[in-house]
Amino acid sequence: MTSFKQGIKILGIGLAVAVVASGCASAKRAGQAAAPAPAAAAEAKRPSPAAPAAMADDLYTVVPGDCLWCISEKPQIYGNPFKWPLIFKANKDQIQDADLIYPGQKLTIDRDASAAAIEAAIQHAKTRGAWSLGPIEDTDTAYLSAAMARR
Repeated sequence: MTSFKQGIKILGIGLAVAVVASGCASAKRAGQAAAPAPAAAAEAKRPSPAAPAAMADDLYTVVPGDCLWCISEKPQIYGNPFKWPLIFKANKDQIQDADLIYPGQKLTIDRDASAAAIEAAIQHAKTRGAWSLGPIEDTDTAYLSAAMARR
């Protein structure tokens, strides 16, 4: 009986690890933001320095576990996960697949996107379909082409 209880305990721990490891990708698939970690929640509550009226582009360094969806939802970035295509578009030279970014990458954050560009990004994020690793999705290629045509 003891080994049965130990097996259940190990299974429970393994399940918890799998849930945590799925991180951003599962939140993206579900169309919901992942819950912030306690440390991240505390960091988000810290007051930020006053921002200039018109912010120039700035950089964000990717950390392990990040995805464009998760980066975009950060309050200091856009505060909206559906704006991730803005990051993708601003970094098309270094992101081959919107579903695959790497720790250490320095991503440009577009702070001067027009209302039309923001709306197009949100529309793309909502209609893109399921994430997948591999070749760039046709919808991402179409979004980038349309975004470049609007410039």
